[in-house]
Amino acid sequence: MQDDLKETEQFVLTHTMLRIKEPVRSLQFYEQVLGFRLITRLDFDEARFSLYFLQARGHSEPADGSVAATFSRAGLLELTHNWGTEGDDTEMHSGNSDPKGFGHICIAVPDIVAACARFERMGVTFQKKLGEGGMKEIAFIKDPDGYWIEVVQPDLMEELVGDRRR
Repeated sequence: MQDDLKETEQFVLTHTMLRIKEPVRSLQFYEQVLGFRLITRLDFDEARFSLYFLQARGHSEPADGSVAATFSRAGLLELTHNWGTEGDDTEMHSGNSDPKGFGHICIAVPDIVAACARFERMGVTFQKKLGEGGMKEIAFIKDPDGYWIEVVQPDLMEELVGDRRR
């Protein structure tokens, strides 16, 4: 079994994809609210869709924007826009209502109180505010399409989670 895993040693989770309805609105949210930077945009005219690859600024260096670098880089968020959905009644499914599936992405911040105060000032929609619910040390915000984004402060997670490793 261990020998079989050697073949996967260089596998990398590169990105998570979310479908979006309005690119301008979504890009403004991820760039201005969360500080992500657009790394690569790919347009597929014949199939009528665009891909926007973003990276959190906390990564040490941005990808160079080439297709190969984009598809080998860890930790990217891919926003997919199917052209024409911005003008119709298409709704995105966050996966948090029936039928359940996808749940959320997560960002780590150095000061969750300051980050949540900033989100409040910016008018960001909260799914769960800091101090609410059973896990008071985390918050959830929503992006323009209703996807949930968990907000955590890593040094508080040890106390919240404890040693549940097995």
